[in-house]
Amino acid sequence: MADDLFNSFMMGPDEQGRFGNFGGRFVSETLMPLILDLEAQYKYAKTDDSFWDEMKDLWENYVGRPSPLYYADRLTKHLGGAKVYLKRDELNHTGAHKINNVLGQIILARRMGKNRIIAETGAGQHGVATATVCAKFGLQCIVYMGVHDVERQAPNVFRMKLLGAEVIPVTSGRGTLKDAMNDALRDWVTNVHDTFYCIGTVAGPHPYPAMVRDFQAIIGQETKSQMLEKEGRLPDTLIAAIGGGSNAMGLFFPFLDDKDVNIIGVEAGGKGVNSKMEHCASLTGGRPGVLHGNRTYLLQDDDGQILEGSSISAGLDYPGIGPEHAWLHEIGRAKYVSITDVEALEAFQLSCELEGIIPALEPSHALAHVMKIAPTLPTEHLICMNMCGRGDKDIFTVAAALGVEVNTGA
Repeated sequence: MADDLFNSFMMGPDEQGRFGNFGGRFVSETLMPLILDLEAQYKYAKTDDSFWDEMKDLWENYVGRPSPLYYADRLTKHLGGAKVYLKRDELNHTGAHKINNVLGQIILARRMGKNRIIAETGAGQHGVATATVCAKFGLQCIVYMGVHDVERQAPNVFRMKLLGAEVIPVTSGRGTLKDAMNDALRDWVTNVHDTFYCIGTVAGPHPYPAMVRDFQAIIGQETKSQMLEKEGRLPDTLIAAIGGGSNAMGLFFPFLDDKDVNIIGVEAGGKGVNSKMEHCASLTGGRPGVLHGNRTYLLQDDDGQILEGSSISAGLDYPGIGPEHAWLHEIGRAKYVSITDVEALEAFQLSCELEGIIPALEPSHALAHVMKIAPTLPTEHLICMNMCGRGDKDIFTVAAALGVEVNTGA
């Protein structure tokens, strides 16, 4: 039965946008025509060679793909045990994986005649990617960002403004990613005639989770061929950080049929999953519910009210997870763990010191789990971790957490 579930899932989602009991399309009547139009446009684009030709050209000549698969020699020696590879998606133009997906969505937006693009952002990387592609194509760009994230991600806010985007601070709730997404959805309902909502992760109403996954799957496709070239076989373990989960889904998806490949997603444990919701580990501390147009695991109270959660990482500071991850968790195809703020900071520093790579706080969570398991595994074991973002955006957050005063020269 489990094998039947797994095999049928590989074709997911179904026509209703469901991954098992998760996903779906929970939106207002005003948005339904737009959602159905987007679904039709994407179904057509998936079979349109000219669409993928444009994508491949931009991935190669604008983004800089393929990103390298890097053997972390000093890190491997320091940890002992398994051989550690890093998929270097932080080397993409704009410094993260986000642009892989943004390009696809904005090409669709142009085909649909939409010239006003809205987006939500937490760490700012999706906002920067959206502003970048809008600048390239001459489109209006509005980015919703929680006021708390505006403060802790100031470098990315300035980058978005340099690129011509309007950044709207969101003051509702705790002023983080959930609240930014709420306001972006309100904007979309109000401006349906000319606006395209460019969602940054594998969440939201169908077809967004599958569409974003498909655009991000370039990560795993490249990893497969690169690992076969370097090692002559597939990796034994894949590891990636999870907020909504797009970088992870992009790495994992092409390997889901390879049942000998272990898959591990790393959630933000904040101050610990036993703390009073001062974490964002929805698969550990949450239960199924509906938020932002889809059914998935969410942090919520006994009355079903969505809780805020907490993480040092703005990009992981979200009280839910993409519905496909929820399904992978339930059928046991992937394992999900959590890493605390303290552990992520230790990994951040180790990457800087040993490999000369300043990681974003998001992949620092994944690296912290690598640090836990690599010493326990044999030397022939191959770990591949997605280094999904670079950390220049996070240096002031890290400095504050470590009690280091940074003189900016101002």
